[in-house]
Amino acid sequence: MLVGNLLLVLVILSASVQNAFATTNVDSIMDKLRKIDANVLLMRHAIAPGFGDPANFVINQCNTQRNLDAVGRSQASSLGQKLKQSAIVIDKIYSSYWCRCLETAKLLQLGEVEKFAGLNSFFEGHADRNETLKLLQEKLAALSQNSLTLMVTHQVVIQAVSGIGASSGEIVAYNTRTRKAVRVAVE
Repeated sequence: MLVGNLLLVLVILSASVQNAFATTNVDSIMDKLRKIDANVLLMRHAIAPGFGDPANFVINQCNTQRNLDAVGRSQASSLGQKLKQSAIVIDKIYSSYWCRCLETAKLLQLGEVEKFAGLNSFFEGHADRNETLKLLQEKLAALSQNSLTLMVTHQVVIQAVSGIGASSGEIVAYNTRTRKAVRVAVE
């Protein structure tokens, strides 16, 4: 059932949500998902123009951060609507403390969002890389293989855990037991 649910996610997600149905090869994606039996979806926050964060970055002050723009907010809302229309069941949602991640997770409207420091960005040294990844590995090790957890985070975190880079709004499915990963969002 989890693989079937993930297949529906694959069909609807992409950096360009409107083009997902035209570019998805359902059979090859299903084969990839069956191979890894994912229990985590690592999602990069929706579109937030720019690069990094301003020099005056403060973690609890959104006006000091790079944030979602109207396109990013629309992207997150659209992804959430399409996820709701599918049969996917997400058991838990975690987000980085960064405002662009929290806003993405909330705009999905898939359930309660819990902040988790193990998803914070260590790009530009705003969080300690080793401590962040230690927290994340502990969380991943504790997750059930029989549930589906969504984690909204940053490209550097997804890359460090899965070895796969992700564009804004993309998802990488991950198996916490085997540590196998596959990109599920289609360009």
